[in-house]
Amino acid sequence: MKHEQVRIGLIGLGQRGLATLQRYAVIQQARIAAIADISSEAVGRALRQLETDGRPTPQAFVGEDGWRQLCQSEMVDIVFICTDWASHTPIALYAMRQGHHVAIEVPAATNVTECWQLVETAHETQRRCTMLENCCYDTFHLGLLPMARRGLFGALTHVEGAYIHDLRTDHGWMSYTVSDHAGNPYPTHGLGPACQLLDVHHGDRLTSLVSLSGLNKVNNTLLHTHLGRTILLQFDERTPRPYSRLQTLCGTAGFAQKYPLPTIQFDGERPLTDEEATRHVESYWDDDTRQLVMEGRGLGVPNLMNYVMDRRLVRNFLTDQPFDISVFDAALWSCVAELSARSAAQGGTPVEIPDFTQGQWT
Repeated sequence: MKHEQVRIGLIGLGQRGLATLQRYAVIQQARIAAIADISSEAVGRALRQLETDGRPTPQAFVGEDGWRQLCQSEMVDIVFICTDWASHTPIALYAMRQGHHVAIEVPAATNVTECWQLVETAHETQRRCTMLENCCYDTFHLGLLPMARRGLFGALTHVEGAYIHDLRTDHGWMSYTVSDHAGNPYPTHGLGPACQLLDVHHGDRLTSLVSLSGLNKVNNTLLHTHLGRTILLQFDERTPRPYSRLQTLCGTAGFAQKYPLPTIQFDGERPLTDEEATRHVESYWDDDTRQLVMEGRGLGVPNLMNYVMDRRLVRNFLTDQPFDISVFDAALWSCVAELSARSAAQGGTPVEIPDFTQGQWT
């Protein structure tokens, strides 16, 4: 059944939640139908923002039980969860059991048990569960995907992804949340695009990992796939390294990377770098990507990744198409947080990665 408009229930109105509310001011086929937060001040800020934008006043729920009240609302089609990490899965499970689809900020879950709960509850309730991993909509990545799938890099052998961000002077929620983690507490920014390049869950799957953390908890995790490919995943927020998500791809006939300098190298050809490499990659955008990027640029949005992600999510919902990022993806990419910590705590002992699809990846 096709829908006219998606009615969003937004839970959590802190930094990310308020940013989500602001992003959807330019998404015409979506409406913020309900909001919830434990803080009356946060709800007040959100209501004032909606009024400033000339958008309809939503249902508003305040207090410790506000999120449950929102999930019980019949005015909501999909629940966006922008709360602290520890509450992502419990809220998502409750929302699905109340009949709503869910879109969860990263990470979707904090441990393997929660990952299985998301998969099983989505199956039991027949609700769609996705993760809002905007790095899968990076404009460089959206050009690499069709290039890789056309075989321009030959057979893919190795991919790298990362979250490298100097947060030494940041004393906010991120630093507090990851301070005691032994492995990679924030794997999805690097791992999501890497898995898409290797068609994980569409012909290959992750089978095991080894992980080591060094000084300042700089973490390196090496993941192995069923077909024998590898993914190097890095996490570093405690050194002066410039921001990077690596976005590196190695194949038998070519190489590509976005950071620190966009580079494309094919066998027997001169390397393309910087703006030339970027233009070359963007020439492989499919029509849909090109249209959405041009739309976003025309609107002057501050973050094209978010705009493309939001537009595709809303469109897929309205046309009853699967979300780009499935519940299996959300579970797999999130579970690496616990598994990398388990491996690192044992000096790099290999750890098996669950198959959340239970064989459907083939």
